[in-house]
Amino acid sequence: MQVILLQRVAKLGQMGEVVNVKDGYARNYLLPQGKALRANESNVKAFEAKKAQLEANNLETRKEAEGVAAKLDGQTFIVIRSASESGALYGSVSARDISEAATAAGFTVERGQVEMDKPIKDLGIHPVTVVLHPEVSVKVSVNVARSPEEAELQASGKSIRDAAAEADAAADFEIAELFDDMGSAASDE
Repeated sequence: MQVILLQRVAKLGQMGEVVNVKDGYARNYLLPQGKALRANESNVKAFEAKKAQLEANNLETRKEAEGVAAKLDGQTFIVIRSASESGALYGSVSARDISEAATAAGFTVERGQVEMDKPIKDLGIHPVTVVLHPEVSVKVSVNVARSPEEAELQASGKSIRDAAAEADAAADFEIAELFDDMGSAASDE
């Protein structure tokens, strides 16, 4: 099916281009979302009449998105989740969780704007892309931790596994010292 793009669509084309797409993609995504029109004579004429207005609206929304992008770029959002001792989450962190964390921090981010290859399933700091406009995207970080203290520890550069290993080593050292003290007390008798 041939469609006229009403806005830039990633990996497809720019506004105003007539492109061939599969029927299902056009019917189920592009047309209902208002991103394209069927390419027939009446729609081509209607598009040409509205082209200047569409370009002006696109420019305006892009400038707004760039303003928000300047503030949002490089931000880190903390998501608290329960996890096992090895750092695997009981569940996952999805785009909805990230958009809620961004909203709680004072940014308006819809879950459809959060672009993730796969859900986050372990503790740590993970990079995520937020698409504010078809032509504007920013990188943010998501700090997934079990507690706010753990999130601060991760933000300082230490991983949870390193901290757990240090705690285990300290406990082993204390136990070894205790047994050394007990051994020397036994030899004094």
